[in-house]
Amino acid sequence: MHEKIKELRFDSKSAQKFFVKKLAYVIGPKQLKRLMEENDIVIMDIREKSDYDAGHIPNAISIVKNEIDKNLDKLSKDKLTVVYGCSEYCLGAAYACLTLADYEYPCVMMNGGFHAWSEFYRYTVVTES
Repeated sequence: MHEKIKELRFDSKSAQKFFVKKLAYVIGPKQLKRLMEENDIVIMDIREKSDYDAGHIPNAISIVKNEIDKNLDKLSKDKLTVVYGCSEYCLGAAYACLTLADYEYPCVMMNGGFHAWSEFYRYTVVTES
């Protein structure tokens, strides 16, 4: 193992800073469900429109990750935006959050994406054609 990595793993102050930041910007399905019940939030699905139409988290809006800057009028700087993609392996939600942060929109990423939500709650919405 690289010595620097080994050194960092035993640096509790650095670990504390890392995990505080991670917990501030990454949530799971249970936290999203709680936020949906308690707060006025925006839920943003960044998957392709066909995936969104096949099933999405209730009240989520569809904004494909490459079109965020064209759809900022659908978002609010006064509300927290929760962003999700396909799965835990999809980095699109992280890129979407970075884009939102660049435009100064408060946001968090839901870890595990739609896959985690549908596995955990098995409650999704399908768009009628």
